[in-house]
Amino acid sequence: TLLWETLGKQFVEYEQMAPFLIPEDQHRRLLDFLPLFLKAWEQSAGVVVFPNIQLLASEVSKLLTKEIKRNLNGKPAEEARLALEQFLQQRVEVEDGHLLLKSVYLLSQTDLRTMWNIIGSGLPAALMQCLYLFFTFPLKKTSGDGEKSEGDTQTQEMLVEIMLNMYREEQGVEELLASDKLQSLIIATASLWDQCSHSWKVPTGRVLRTISKAQTKNSIVYLQAVDCIKIAVQNLFKLADTLPASDVCEAASIVLCFVKDSYPVSSALLTEFESNDGYQLLLKILLRCEGLQQNEGDPYLDEILDMLTCLTTCGKTELKVSGNIVHPQLPHFDSEWTRSSGMTVKNLQAFQVLQSIFQKSNDQHLCGRILAAIGTIWAWDRANFFLLEWTLQPISQFTDIIHCKPHPVQVQFFRLVESIVLDLSYVPHEILKKVQYLIKENMVPFCTLTALQCLLSMTQKDPLFSDIFRDSGFLGLLLALLRKQAKILRKSAGTYLPGLEDGTEKELNAAMLKMVSALTVSSVRNTVVLKDYGMVPYIKIFLDDECYRSATLSILEQLSVINYEEYMSIIIGALCSSTQGELPLKLDLLKSLLRILESPKSHSAFRTCSGFNGLLSLLSDVEGALQDPPSGLWTAFGQNCILELVFYTLQVITAALHLDPVNSGFFQRSGLFEKMAEDLGSLGCFWTQGEWQIALSLEKKRTFAEFLDAAFCSSESFPMWLKNCIWILNFLDHMAKGTLHQESCFKERKPEMGAASTDDQKGPQGQEGHPVAFKRPGNKLPASAYRLWGNPEEKLEMRDCTIVHPGAVCVMVRLLPRLYKDGHAQLSQEIQCAVVDHIQSLVKSEKSRQVMCESGLLNTIITSCQAAFCNESHPLHLPLTRVFEKLASQAIEPDVLR
Repeated sequence: TLLWETLGKQFVEYEQMAPFLIPEDQHRRLLDFLPLFLKAWEQSAGVVVFPNIQLLASEVSKLLTKEIKRNLNGKPAEEARLALEQFLQQRVEVEDGHLLLKSVYLLSQTDLRTMWNIIGSGLPAALMQCLYLFFTFPLKKTSGDGEKSEGDTQTQEMLVEIMLNMYREEQGVEELLASDKLQSLIIATASLWDQCSHSWKVPTGRVLRTISKAQTKNSIVYLQAVDCIKIAVQNLFKLADTLPASDVCEAASIVLCFVKDSYPVSSALLTEFESNDGYQLLLKILLRCEGLQQNEGDPYLDEILDMLTCLTTCGKTELKVSGNIVHPQLPHFDSEWTRSSGMTVKNLQAFQVLQSIFQKSNDQHLCGRILAAIGTIWAWDRANFFLLEWTLQPISQFTDIIHCKPHPVQVQFFRLVESIVLDLSYVPHEILKKVQYLIKENMVPFCTLTALQCLLSMTQKDPLFSDIFRDSGFLGLLLALLRKQAKILRKSAGTYLPGLEDGTEKELNAAMLKMVSALTVSSVRNTVVLKDYGMVPYIKIFLDDECYRSATLSILEQLSVINYEEYMSIIIGALCSSTQGELPLKLDLLKSLLRILESPKSHSAFRTCSGFNGLLSLLSDVEGALQDPPSGLWTAFGQNCILELVFYTLQVITAALHLDPVNSGFFQRSGLFEKMAEDLGSLGCFWTQGEWQIALSLEKKRTFAEFLDAAFCSSESFPMWLKNCIWILNFLDHMAKGTLHQESCFKERKPEMGAASTDDQKGPQGQEGHPVAFKRPGNKLPASAYRLWGNPEEKLEMRDCTIVHPGAVCVMVRLLPRLYKDGHAQLSQEIQCAVVDHIQSLVKSEKSRQVMCESGLLNTIITSCQAAFCNESHPLHLPLTRVFEKLASQAIEPDVLR
């Protein structure tokens, strides 16, 4: 503060003495004052406490202006340029020019009133003359010249920053009109770009762009009067043939700035630009940019495209166009959107440049920028899509040539087409017809694939497209193409087809199937069309390939809506004809059956198409698959995959039996529960040799819930065979209760944390030795609640368990003697006891006992567990007797009791 006060007093003294001093002394006193001023500035970190700062700015600026003029006066251009550079540079012997420049530079950053004083000194015109000389007349290099020094760079930065600060103000631009240097510099950029000073190209561009944004009516009249834009355009035409594309873009962008920025004030420069073939110039320049590297000239190319995009809205009158809205249209479409309001297209000439570039160029970056510009124009006003499409038809015309463009451009184009539907809720029927024709011709498979994905996205948005694409013949076209591909697949009979089954061609087949799936999902009528075309035998050919399977199953599931028997026949036939190693196919088919069996109407078709026998044959096919260690074919799959197959097989059977007495009676009468027990027992994890072993006295006895928790949810080591057995009993327990088909996914149990993580795609792919537990859809319980058997501390006897499918309990009893393994006698008998106790809890209720008696469980106990049932010393004797007694109390037939 003290320093600023001292400076303030010194400057007051200067003011008082100045009128009495000759100019030379006056200037010397001011120059002697400035170092102190700069020192104070630096020490106060730019915080100025100087009441006479505006007067100081005026005095310093006037002196700098005077000195610049003195250095220029009477000298040839090149000599004047050298003199200016020496004057402004910081030198040891004389640094008055640099001192003045730095002072003005700092003062120009203070406040607006101070800036006005600087502008009023005549400095704007003087510095414009300096800039013209620096840009237009590069210094001739001598043998001793090297790179520009740090001082030179600092001088240039200060000079440019002063000009930017001055020319941001309209007053600063108005000060330039007294001389001809502004128009001279603009014309110079358009004619001498290849001859100018390289180091001054970017600074000159920055300064001129700043002036452009601050144009006034007077400055526009000034530029128009001297034909500035006309001359610049003519010169650029010459440069466009000789200079590199990036250089021409840089020069042209400066001229175009003045055209675009002046329009809100006056249309005069735009009219002059248009009258002198300005749009043809831009088209010529932009087409020359084909092949530019991504980082070469991009800022100026993008700047030109952005300005050209803005020019599309520059026009005096709104476009008056009318077009017919073709129906049907989406429910949310509003015809009012076709009316212009706001930032709408008024200049079709400017847009035609964009359109022509896309039509004539195959450059990825250039075409991509054009599509982005069109998207921007649509975003400004919804009406712009209709204004353009009803006049120049850009998207319609682009569709005819899009297959010639690079792949990324094709992707971007079809996203733009898709946005017409997604953002405008408008169905462009004519464009869609052309897209369908493009798919039919299939000139470039990648383009066809991208077009299909676009139409697929639309179809998934609204069911209306199912009708549109059927009525247009597109559904029929897809079916014909798929029929052709299915015949090729059938002929190949699994042989390798490099042309058909690799890359894009395979993706194309998959996309066509997804499209047909989407068209049939929401339309029974379309499903009927598919059936009437005789496509069902061809569609099922695609089941064998995992790439096509999901969409194929979706199509067949829609077929079930009109004919359950045909669907069941196809799926069950495919299951039975699949090989042992085709586990993924079997799982996908089972999951499809599960979805369809949610409808009770499908149960009868499942039975009549031998669904039960077909599914049990799947269990027979995996005989020995759960041996420990696995052998043969099964080593490639892992036991969790086999368990998953068993799970989904039992799930589908349970779903087919659910609330269906006819199916339940058929399954029971046909002895299929007995066959199920036989098939499960042959999986390889159950004991298959000899009779029940000698009974041991048990050291400990756990409940079945505790057993499950120890096997799957703790770190206790259990043999793999036992875990697999418990897992299958787990399935049977849920089947008995009639809930197995309601389980939707699995949860992995991590013993060290007790946490869970889902994997809906892989099924029960838990950690080694740690299978997974069920999870109900929508269940948000903690991890502990996902245990199939619940909390081990909860007594199972307290639960109200009603048996729905007693045959499943019979299967559990038949498997009971097989819960054994050599070397694990103690553990084997412990789990046997736990299972019997659990069965006892299942038959606790009177209703369950009656159901179980009618199912023949008494005979099953006697025949399957005779050794334990008749041996009082056997650990299972007592619990089996209790089960028998409970059931016998409900027995209706005396013969059964005897």
